[in-house]
Amino acid sequence: MFLGLALAVVDHSASAATIYKDDNTKLDFTVQAIYGAFHSSESYNQGGPIKSGAAGWQEGVLRAGFKGQTLLPGLYDSSLYGETTWVASGTWDGGDAAGYTDGSERRASIDRAYIGWRSGNLMHDWGKDFVDLSVGSQKIQIGDGFIINGDGLSVGNNIADGQLDRGGAYYLTPRNAFHNTVKLHLGAQDLWRGDLIWLKSDNEIKAKPELGIAVLERGDEHATFGLTYIKGLGVDESLANSFSAQRDGLEVVSLRGQGDFGIKDLFLSFEYAHEDKSQGQEHAWYAEGAWTFSQLPWTPRLGYRYSRYSEDYDPLFSGYSRGYGTWFQGEVASNYSGPFQRNAGIHMAELQLHPTANLTLGALAYSFRSLDKRQGDLDASEVDAYLDWSVGENWVISPLVGLYKPKKSAEQGGSQLGNDNLNVYSQLVVAFHF
Repeated sequence: MFLGLALAVVDHSASAATIYKDDNTKLDFTVQAIYGAFHSSESYNQGGPIKSGAAGWQEGVLRAGFKGQTLLPGLYDSSLYGETTWVASGTWDGGDAAGYTDGSERRASIDRAYIGWRSGNLMHDWGKDFVDLSVGSQKIQIGDGFIINGDGLSVGNNIADGQLDRGGAYYLTPRNAFHNTVKLHLGAQDLWRGDLIWLKSDNEIKAKPELGIAVLERGDEHATFGLTYIKGLGVDESLANSFSAQRDGLEVVSLRGQGDFGIKDLFLSFEYAHEDKSQGQEHAWYAEGAWTFSQLPWTPRLGYRYSRYSEDYDPLFSGYSRGYGTWFQGEVASNYSGPFQRNAGIHMAELQLHPTANLTLGALAYSFRSLDKRQGDLDASEVDAYLDWSVGENWVISPLVGLYKPKKSAEQGGSQLGNDNLNVYSQLVVAFHF
Protein backbone atom coordinates (compact mmCIF):
# COMPACT_ATOMS: atom_id res chain seq x y z
CA MET A 1 0.00 0.00 0.00
CA PHE A 2 2.69 2.48 0.86
CA LEU A 3 5.29 3.21 -1.76
CA GLY A 4 8.94 4.05 -1.30
CA LEU A 5 10.36 7.53 -1.15
CA ALA A 6 7.14 9.43 -1.75
CA LEU A 7 5.27 8.21 1.28
CA ALA A 8 8.33 8.21 3.48
CA VAL A 9 8.03 11.96 3.07
CA VAL A 10 4.57 11.82 4.63
CA ASP A 11 5.63 9.79 7.64
CA HIS A 12 8.81 11.62 8.51
CA SER A 13 8.12 15.23 7.47
CA ALA A 14 11.63 15.62 6.07
CA SER A 15 11.17 19.38 5.75
CA ALA A 16 9.03 22.01 7.45
CA ALA A 17 8.48 25.75 7.67
CA THR A 18 9.54 27.11 11.06
CA ILE A 19 7.02 29.71 12.20
CA TYR A 20 8.47 30.35 15.68
CA LYS A 21 11.88 29.76 17.21
CA ASP A 22 13.81 31.00 20.24
CA ASP A 23 16.52 29.55 22.47
CA ASN A 24 14.19 26.95 23.99
CA THR A 25 11.17 26.59 21.71
CA LYS A 26 10.56 25.67 18.09
CA LEU A 27 7.25 25.40 16.23
CA ASP A 28 7.02 24.10 12.66
CA PHE A 29 4.21 24.13 10.12
CA THR A 30 4.16 21.06 7.86
CA VAL A 31 2.33 20.39 4.61
CA GLN A 32 2.34 17.23 2.48
CA ALA A 33 0.24 16.63 -0.62
CA ILE A 34 0.13 13.35 -2.55
CA TYR A 35 -1.63 12.52 -5.79
CA GLY A 36 -1.88 9.05 -7.31
CA ALA A 37 -3.24 7.78 -10.64
CA PHE A 38 -3.79 4.02 -10.98
CA HIS A 39 -4.80 1.56 -13.69
CA SER A 40 -5.24 -2.20 -13.56
CA SER A 41 -6.20 -4.26 -16.60
CA GLU A 42 -7.94 -6.78 -14.31
CA SER A 43 -10.14 -6.66 -11.19
CA TYR A 44 -10.41 -8.82 -8.07
CA ASN A 45 -13.21 -10.07 -5.81
CA GLN A 46 -11.63 -9.12 -2.47
CA GLY A 47 -13.68 -6.09 -1.40
CA GLY A 48 -17.22 -5.08 -2.29
CA PRO A 49 -19.14 -5.55 -5.56
CA ILE A 50 -16.95 -5.04 -8.62
CA LYS A 51 -17.15 -5.98 -12.29
CA SER A 52 -14.51 -7.94 -14.16
CA GLY A 53 -12.12 -6.14 -16.48
CA ALA A 54 -10.08 -2.97 -16.24
CA ALA A 55 -10.21 -0.46 -13.38
CA GLY A 56 -8.81 3.07 -13.32
CA TRP A 57 -9.02 5.57 -10.48
CA GLN A 58 -7.29 8.48 -8.74
CA GLU A 59 -6.45 9.19 -5.10
CA GLY A 60 -5.38 12.28 -3.21
CA VAL A 61 -4.15 13.18 0.27
CA LEU A 62 -3.49 16.57 1.86
CA ARG A 63 -1.85 16.85 5.28
CA ALA A 64 -1.29 20.04 7.23
CA GLY A 65 -0.28 20.49 10.83
CA PHE A 66 1.98 21.81 13.53
CA LYS A 67 4.88 20.09 15.23
CA GLY A 68 6.88 21.59 18.07
CA GLN A 69 9.03 21.17 21.13
CA THR A 70 10.12 23.29 24.06
CA LEU A 71 13.08 22.84 26.39
CA LEU A 72 12.55 23.12 30.15
CA PRO A 73 15.94 24.36 31.45
CA GLY A 74 14.75 24.49 35.05
CA LEU A 75 13.73 20.83 34.98
CA TYR A 76 16.98 19.01 34.11
CA ASP A 77 16.77 20.19 30.50
CA SER A 78 13.78 17.95 29.95
CA SER A 79 11.45 18.85 27.10
CA LEU A 80 7.85 18.80 25.96
CA TYR A 81 6.94 17.95 22.37
CA GLY A 82 3.79 17.40 20.37
CA GLU A 83 2.09 17.32 17.01
CA THR A 84 -1.35 17.86 15.54
CA THR A 85 -2.14 17.02 11.93
CA TRP A 86 -5.26 17.49 9.82
CA VAL A 87 -5.79 15.15 6.86
CA ALA A 88 -8.10 15.36 3.85
CA SER A 89 -8.39 12.38 1.51
CA GLY A 90 -10.45 11.04 -1.33
CA THR A 91 -10.85 8.60 -4.22
CA TRP A 92 -12.43 9.65 -7.51
CA ASP A 93 -12.81 8.72 -11.18
CA GLY A 94 -13.74 5.15 -10.26
CA GLY A 95 -12.86 2.74 -7.46
CA ASP A 96 -9.81 0.55 -6.85
CA ALA A 97 -9.19 -2.82 -8.50
CA ALA A 98 -10.30 -4.84 -5.46
CA GLY A 99 -13.59 -3.04 -4.81
CA TYR A 100 -12.69 -1.43 -1.49
CA THR A 101 -13.63 2.04 -2.81
CA ASP A 102 -16.10 3.28 -5.44
CA GLY A 103 -14.78 6.78 -6.14
CA SER A 104 -17.22 8.69 -3.93
CA GLU A 105 -15.02 8.86 -0.83
CA ARG A 106 -14.17 12.23 0.73
CA ARG A 107 -13.10 12.92 4.32
CA ALA A 108 -11.28 15.56 6.37
CA SER A 109 -10.30 14.85 9.98
CA ILE A 110 -7.58 15.08 12.62
CA ASP A 111 -5.13 12.19 12.36
CA ARG A 112 -2.33 12.89 14.82
CA ALA A 113 -2.76 14.79 18.09
CA TYR A 114 -0.33 13.86 20.83
CA ILE A 115 1.93 15.35 23.48
CA GLY A 116 5.07 13.94 25.04
CA TRP A 117 7.78 14.55 27.63
CA ARG A 118 11.47 13.59 27.47
CA SER A 119 13.47 13.45 30.69
CA GLY A 120 16.59 15.31 29.53
CA ASN A 121 19.33 14.97 32.15
CA LEU A 122 17.03 13.86 34.96
CA MET A 123 18.69 10.42 34.81
CA HIS A 124 22.01 11.53 33.33
CA ASP A 125 23.86 8.42 34.56
CA TRP A 126 21.63 6.33 32.27
CA GLY A 127 21.72 8.70 29.32
CA LYS A 128 20.01 11.81 28.03
CA ASP A 129 16.24 11.47 27.54
CA PHE A 130 16.24 8.05 29.19
CA VAL A 131 12.49 8.39 29.76
CA ASP A 132 10.16 9.36 26.90
CA LEU A 133 6.43 9.37 27.68
CA SER A 134 3.78 10.28 25.09
CA VAL A 135 -0.01 10.12 24.97
CA GLY A 136 -2.64 10.80 22.34
CA SER A 137 -3.27 9.90 18.72
CA GLN A 138 0.05 8.91 17.17
CA LYS A 139 1.64 6.35 14.86
CA ILE A 140 3.23 3.37 16.60
CA GLN A 141 5.84 1.19 14.90
CA ILE A 142 7.48 -1.89 16.36
CA GLY A 143 10.78 -2.87 14.80
CA ASP A 144 10.55 -3.26 11.04
CA GLY A 145 6.76 -3.00 10.99
CA PHE A 146 6.25 -6.75 10.48
CA ILE A 147 3.50 -6.80 13.13
CA ILE A 148 2.76 -3.18 14.10
CA ASN A 149 3.30 -0.15 11.87
CA GLY A 150 0.45 2.33 12.11
CA ASP A 151 -3.29 2.01 11.62
CA GLY A 152 -3.31 2.65 7.89
CA LEU A 153 -6.02 0.49 6.27
CA SER A 154 -8.47 2.90 4.60
CA VAL A 155 -11.47 1.36 2.83
CA GLY A 156 -14.38 3.30 1.39
CA ASN A 157 -18.06 3.22 0.50
CA ASN A 158 -18.06 -0.01 -1.52
CA ILE A 159 -18.12 -2.23 1.59
CA ALA A 160 -20.94 -2.63 4.12
CA ASP A 161 -22.96 0.20 2.55
CA GLY A 162 -20.23 2.68 3.45
CA GLN A 163 -20.37 2.00 7.19
CA LEU A 164 -16.64 1.20 7.24
CA ASP A 165 -15.61 4.23 5.15
CA ARG A 166 -12.39 5.82 6.39
CA GLY A 167 -11.97 8.39 3.66
CA GLY A 168 -10.82 6.28 0.73
CA ALA A 169 -7.37 6.77 -0.82
CA TYR A 170 -6.99 3.03 -0.24
CA TYR A 171 -3.48 2.75 -1.71
CA LEU A 172 -2.10 5.97 -0.20
CA THR A 173 -3.40 5.12 3.32
CA PRO A 174 -3.73 8.74 4.49
CA ARG A 175 -4.42 8.06 8.18
CA ASN A 176 -1.95 5.94 10.11
CA ALA A 177 -2.19 7.12 13.72
CA PHE A 178 -3.80 4.95 16.38
CA HIS A 179 -6.73 6.84 17.89
CA ASN A 180 -5.66 6.41 21.54
CA THR A 181 -2.18 5.55 22.78
CA VAL A 182 0.10 5.72 25.79
CA LYS A 183 3.76 4.97 25.08
CA LEU A 184 6.57 4.79 27.65
CA HIS A 185 10.05 4.44 26.18
CA LEU A 186 13.00 3.69 28.47
CA GLY A 187 16.64 3.63 27.40
CA ALA A 188 19.27 5.36 25.35
CA GLN A 189 19.66 4.88 21.61
CA ASP A 190 22.25 2.13 21.97
CA LEU A 191 22.51 -1.02 24.06
CA TRP A 192 19.35 -1.93 26.02
CA ARG A 193 16.05 -0.11 25.54
CA GLY A 194 12.38 -0.93 25.85
CA ASP A 195 8.80 0.22 25.42
CA LEU A 196 5.51 -0.27 27.21
CA ILE A 197 2.58 0.64 24.97
CA TRP A 198 -1.19 0.69 25.19
CA LEU A 199 -3.12 1.44 22.02
CA LYS A 200 -6.68 1.39 20.80
CA SER A 201 -7.67 1.56 17.15
CA ASP A 202 -10.78 3.33 15.84
CA ASN A 203 -10.59 1.47 12.52
CA GLU A 204 -13.95 -0.23 12.06
CA ILE A 205 -12.83 -2.78 9.47
CA LYS A 206 -10.29 -3.97 12.07
CA ALA A 207 -13.05 -4.17 14.75
CA LYS A 208 -11.34 -1.43 16.80
CA PRO A 209 -8.90 -3.69 18.67
CA GLU A 210 -7.18 -2.69 21.90
CA LEU A 211 -3.64 -3.98 22.51
CA GLY A 212 -1.02 -3.97 25.24
CA ILE A 213 2.59 -4.22 24.02
CA ALA A 214 5.98 -4.74 25.66
CA VAL A 215 9.21 -4.38 23.65
CA LEU A 216 12.80 -5.11 24.66
CA GLU A 217 15.69 -4.27 22.30
CA ARG A 218 19.45 -4.38 22.31
CA GLY A 219 21.42 -2.79 19.51
CA ASP A 220 24.44 -0.90 18.28
CA GLU A 221 25.52 0.59 14.95
CA HIS A 222 25.86 -2.88 13.39
CA ALA A 223 22.77 -4.79 14.49
CA THR A 224 19.60 -4.62 16.56
CA PHE A 225 17.76 -7.52 18.18
CA GLY A 226 14.27 -7.24 19.59
CA LEU A 227 11.75 -9.23 21.61
CA THR A 228 8.07 -8.23 21.51
CA TYR A 229 5.03 -9.38 23.49
CA ILE A 230 1.50 -8.34 22.49
CA LYS A 231 -1.73 -9.00 24.39
CA GLY A 232 -5.17 -8.43 22.88
CA LEU A 233 -7.32 -6.53 25.38
CA GLY A 234 -10.59 -6.28 23.49
CA VAL A 235 -12.47 -5.61 20.26
CA ASP A 236 -15.77 -4.00 19.33
CA GLU A 237 -17.98 -7.09 19.20
CA SER A 238 -20.58 -5.33 17.05
CA LEU A 239 -17.95 -4.98 14.29
CA ALA A 240 -16.03 -8.24 14.72
CA ASN A 241 -16.31 -11.34 12.58
CA SER A 242 -15.09 -14.82 13.53
CA PHE A 243 -11.52 -13.89 12.53
CA SER A 244 -11.16 -10.42 14.09
CA ALA A 245 -13.01 -11.46 17.27
CA GLN A 246 -9.96 -13.57 18.15
CA ARG A 247 -7.95 -10.39 18.73
CA ASP A 248 -9.60 -10.26 22.16
CA GLY A 249 -7.25 -12.39 24.25
CA LEU A 250 -4.71 -12.83 21.46
CA GLU A 251 -1.09 -13.28 22.53
CA VAL A 252 1.87 -12.70 20.21
CA VAL A 253 5.56 -13.25 20.91
CA SER A 254 8.15 -12.28 18.31
CA LEU A 255 11.94 -12.31 18.01
CA ARG A 256 13.73 -10.22 15.38
CA GLY A 257 17.13 -9.01 14.25
CA GLN A 258 18.47 -6.65 11.60
CA GLY A 259 21.73 -5.00 10.54
CA ASP A 260 25.05 -5.43 8.75
CA PHE A 261 26.56 -7.43 11.63
CA GLY A 262 29.89 -5.68 11.16
CA ILE A 263 30.26 -6.46 7.45
CA LYS A 264 30.11 -3.46 5.13
CA ASP A 265 27.57 -3.77 2.28
CA LEU A 266 25.76 -6.67 3.97
CA PHE A 267 22.12 -6.46 5.08
CA LEU A 268 20.42 -9.23 7.04
CA SER A 269 16.97 -9.18 8.59
CA PHE A 270 14.68 -11.77 10.17
CA GLU A 271 11.64 -12.06 12.41
CA TYR A 272 9.58 -14.91 13.83
CA ALA A 273 6.14 -14.26 15.32
CA HIS A 274 4.07 -16.82 17.22
CA GLU A 275 0.36 -16.20 17.82
CA ASP A 276 -1.83 -17.90 20.40
CA LYS A 277 -5.49 -17.34 19.49
CA SER A 278 -8.75 -18.76 20.80
CA GLN A 279 -9.05 -21.08 17.78
CA GLY A 280 -5.45 -22.24 17.65
CA GLN A 281 -1.83 -21.27 17.24
CA GLU A 282 -0.43 -19.49 14.19
CA HIS A 283 2.93 -18.13 13.11
CA ALA A 284 4.70 -15.97 10.55
CA TRP A 285 8.36 -15.50 9.78
CA TYR A 286 10.79 -14.17 7.22
CA ALA A 287 14.51 -14.27 6.47
CA GLU A 288 16.13 -11.70 4.19
CA GLY A 289 19.60 -10.97 2.89
CA ALA A 290 21.00 -8.30 0.57
CA TRP A 291 24.35 -7.12 -0.69
CA THR A 292 25.26 -3.66 -1.96
CA PHE A 293 28.05 -3.51 -4.53
CA SER A 294 29.28 -0.14 -3.30
CA GLN A 295 32.34 -0.03 -5.57
CA LEU A 296 30.37 -0.48 -8.80
CA PRO A 297 28.67 2.27 -10.83
CA TRP A 298 25.12 2.98 -9.67
CA THR A 299 25.85 0.96 -6.46
CA PRO A 300 23.61 -2.00 -7.33
CA ARG A 301 21.88 -3.82 -4.50
CA LEU A 302 20.73 -7.43 -4.81
CA GLY A 303 18.44 -9.01 -2.25
CA TYR A 304 16.33 -12.09 -1.55
CA ARG A 305 13.63 -12.79 1.04
CA TYR A 306 11.40 -15.70 1.91
CA SER A 307 8.38 -15.10 4.11
CA ARG A 308 5.71 -17.48 5.35
CA TYR A 309 2.34 -16.73 6.94
CA SER A 310 0.41 -19.68 8.37
CA GLU A 311 -3.14 -20.47 7.30
CA ASP A 312 -5.01 -18.31 9.84
CA TYR A 313 -2.26 -15.91 10.91
CA ASP A 314 -3.47 -12.43 11.88
CA PRO A 315 -1.11 -9.72 10.52
CA LEU A 316 -2.66 -7.16 12.91
CA PHE A 317 -1.23 -3.77 11.88
CA SER A 318 1.68 -4.75 9.65
CA GLY A 319 2.62 -1.90 7.33
CA TYR A 320 5.04 -0.15 5.00
CA SER A 321 8.51 0.47 6.41
CA ARG A 322 11.62 0.11 4.21
CA GLY A 323 10.12 0.71 0.77
CA TYR A 324 8.34 -1.26 -1.93
CA GLY A 325 7.81 -4.86 -0.82
CA THR A 326 7.98 -4.24 2.94
CA TRP A 327 5.46 -5.20 4.11
CA PHE A 328 3.11 -5.00 1.15
CA GLN A 329 4.62 -7.67 -1.07
CA GLY A 330 3.70 -7.13 -4.72
CA GLU A 331 1.75 -4.05 -5.73
CA VAL A 332 -1.09 -6.13 -7.22
CA ALA A 333 -0.89 -9.06 -4.81
CA SER A 334 -0.66 -7.07 -1.59
CA ASN A 335 -3.28 -4.46 -2.47
CA TYR A 336 -5.88 -6.09 -4.70
CA SER A 337 -5.62 -9.82 -5.46
CA GLY A 338 -4.19 -11.20 -2.23
CA PRO A 339 -2.66 -12.92 -0.38
CA PHE A 340 -2.86 -10.37 2.43
CA GLN A 341 -0.13 -11.64 4.80
CA ARG A 342 -2.02 -14.82 5.55
CA ASN A 343 -1.99 -18.42 4.25
CA ALA A 344 1.01 -17.82 1.99
CA GLY A 345 4.63 -18.59 1.24
CA ILE A 346 6.33 -15.77 -0.68
CA HIS A 347 9.67 -15.60 -2.49
CA MET A 348 10.99 -12.13 -3.33
CA ALA A 349 14.07 -11.12 -5.33
CA GLU A 350 15.14 -7.47 -5.54
CA LEU A 351 17.45 -5.33 -7.66
CA GLN A 352 18.02 -1.67 -6.82
CA LEU A 353 20.18 0.90 -8.65
CA HIS A 354 21.17 4.47 -7.77
CA PRO A 355 22.25 6.32 -10.95
CA THR A 356 22.34 9.63 -9.03
CA ALA A 357 21.87 10.77 -5.46
CA ASN A 358 18.24 11.72 -6.13
CA LEU A 359 17.22 8.84 -8.41
CA THR A 360 16.52 5.20 -7.53
CA LEU A 361 15.57 2.47 -10.01
CA GLY A 362 14.27 -0.84 -8.76
CA ALA A 363 12.73 -4.15 -9.74
CA LEU A 364 11.11 -6.80 -7.55
CA ALA A 365 10.05 -10.32 -8.55
CA TYR A 366 7.63 -12.40 -6.45
CA SER A 367 6.34 -15.95 -6.37
CA PHE A 368 3.22 -16.54 -4.26
CA ARG A 369 1.95 -19.92 -3.05
CA SER A 370 -1.22 -20.52 -1.03
CA LEU A 371 -0.68 -23.00 1.81
CA ASP A 372 -4.29 -24.14 2.27
CA LYS A 373 -5.99 -24.19 -1.13
CA ARG A 374 -9.39 -24.67 0.55
CA GLN A 375 -9.23 -20.98 1.54
CA GLY A 376 -8.58 -20.03 -2.09
CA ASP A 377 -5.83 -20.68 -4.59
CA LEU A 378 -3.87 -17.44 -4.92
CA ASP A 379 -0.76 -18.97 -6.46
CA ALA A 380 0.73 -16.32 -8.74
CA SER A 381 3.84 -14.52 -9.89
CA GLU A 382 4.49 -10.78 -10.12
CA VAL A 383 7.24 -8.44 -11.33
CA ASP A 384 7.27 -4.73 -10.44
CA ALA A 385 9.60 -2.06 -11.83
CA TYR A 386 9.70 1.41 -10.30
CA LEU A 387 11.48 4.73 -10.20
CA ASP A 388 11.83 7.10 -7.22
CA TRP A 389 12.95 10.58 -8.29
CA SER A 390 13.48 13.44 -5.85
CA VAL A 391 13.06 16.74 -7.68
CA GLY A 392 14.63 19.53 -5.68
CA GLU A 393 13.91 19.55 -1.97
CA ASN A 394 10.13 19.37 -2.14
CA TRP A 395 8.96 16.96 -4.85
CA VAL A 396 9.04 13.19 -5.29
CA ILE A 397 7.83 11.45 -8.46
CA SER A 398 7.39 7.67 -8.44
CA PRO A 399 6.00 5.74 -11.44
CA LEU A 400 5.61 1.94 -11.28
CA VAL A 401 4.63 -0.81 -13.73
CA GLY A 402 3.66 -4.29 -12.57
CA LEU A 403 2.99 -7.59 -14.34
CA TYR A 404 0.83 -10.02 -12.35
CA LYS A 405 -0.07 -13.54 -13.52
CA PRO A 406 -2.40 -15.68 -11.38
CA LYS A 407 -2.58 -19.44 -11.69
CA LYS A 408 -6.38 -19.47 -11.44
CA SER A 409 -9.29 -17.10 -12.02
CA ALA A 410 -11.93 -16.32 -9.40
CA GLU A 411 -14.22 -18.86 -11.03
CA GLN A 412 -11.51 -21.50 -10.53
CA GLY A 413 -10.85 -20.61 -6.89
CA GLY A 414 -8.52 -17.63 -7.28
CA SER A 415 -9.46 -13.94 -7.06
CA GLN A 416 -9.04 -12.45 -10.56
CA LEU A 417 -12.47 -11.92 -12.09
CA GLY A 418 -13.30 -13.44 -15.46
CA ASN A 419 -9.94 -14.95 -16.45
CA ASP A 420 -6.41 -15.86 -15.42
CA ASN A 421 -4.75 -13.53 -17.94
CA LEU A 422 -1.66 -11.40 -17.35
CA ASN A 423 -2.59 -8.17 -15.54
CA VAL A 424 -0.64 -5.10 -16.65
CA TYR A 425 -0.78 -2.66 -13.73
CA SER A 426 0.52 0.91 -13.63
CA GLN A 427 0.58 3.80 -11.19
CA LEU A 428 2.05 7.27 -10.89
CA VAL A 429 2.43 8.94 -7.51
CA VAL A 430 3.56 12.55 -7.08
CA ALA A 431 4.28 13.95 -3.61
CA PHE A 432 5.01 17.50 -2.45
CA HIS A 433 6.12 18.57 1.01
CA PHE A 434 7.63 21.44 2.92
